[in-house]
Amino acid sequence: MSAWRDPPPLPAAWQRYDSAILPLWWERLCSQTSPQSAALYAGGLFTEDRRRPIAQWHNRAHDSALLVAPETSPEWPVQRFGIFYAPPGGGFTRVHSAPHEWHPREPRQSPTENEAFLAAVAEAERFLHVEMDFV
Repeated sequence: MSAWRDPPPLPAAWQRYDSAILPLWWERLCSQTSPQSAALYAGGLFTEDRRRPIAQWHNRAHDSALLVAPETSPEWPVQRFGIFYAPPGGGFTRVHSAPHEWHPREPRQSPTENEAFLAAVAEAERFLHVEMDFV
């Protein structure tokens, strides 16, 4: 009965890779902006591989990737996870989605950082299923 509620497995071409931010992100962002602007994007996310948690999927065959990571500066009162997409053939975009936010000053109040992260990951995985229909 619960099997229909389980999300389908991700397409095999998409491999999860969370240990370090892929160089592809920096290259794609710099191709659209200057290195100076890229360094400031999302609170230095792509220049200072320090902000966790992150979730990434990489499709080597299509040279594309998807990333869930904090996109707000650490000092902001409301933190938010963003979903970023590097499509096949070049480019870089933020996927517009529901806000996946939490309040660091109220760490036990829902949504917590972990709840916001898991919701963003689930939405990113749904995006990958839809994206594969168009590639």
